[in-house]
Amino acid sequence: MLEKRQQLPQEQLVDTDYFIYCLEAVEDIEIDEVTEAQKKLEQLTKQYGVASIYNTCDTIEGLEDSLNTLVLGDHNFKDYEIIYLIITGEANSICLNDYYYSLQEIAEIFEGRLEGKILHFSNAKVLDLDEEEAQYFLDITGARGISGYGNAHNGITSSSLDIAFFNLFNEDENMLDVVEELHQRHYKLCKLLDFRLYY
Repeated sequence: MLEKRQQLPQEQLVDTDYFIYCLEAVEDIEIDEVTEAQKKLEQLTKQYGVASIYNTCDTIEGLEDSLNTLVLGDHNFKDYEIIYLIITGEANSICLNDYYYSLQEIAEIFEGRLEGKILHFSNAKVLDLDEEEAQYFLDITGARGISGYGNAHNGITSSSLDIAFFNLFNEDENMLDVVEELHQRHYKLCKLLDFRLYY
């Protein structure tokens, strides 16, 4: 007897030349659970037609592999304007698997490979760089900017503001115009979370 195969509906492909690559740090990549970030990214695609790729990592090697695969393996890499990092850490470091890595170390890993990208950190980590640290990161990686928040999580996640930020980029290429527009539309939240951009 022939088995009847159920055909799954084809995933809707969004016609876009703008993508977001999201990398979230998790305790263990073997545990498969849907995070708030994934839900928000789905909402971004459904509501605004902005496509994204979501990945997880639990070690610095995992972070490096994920970004290397994106940079070297994905022929659409030039279309990813924003690399969205949901990783805990401190002012100028990230924390993976209880180890801290400075943004200088991260810059050296991705030397020259983030050309024209914006690295956006959720408020899972406070982003607080002095001018020298920010300039070093941008010079070494070639990134266009680093954005994030100056205030700690305190029970409010930045995901709604992150999504608003990404959508504004879909409408406007100019990074500074986008940040200005974000502050106009979401002034209270920008102030509360202390949105900041280093470029």
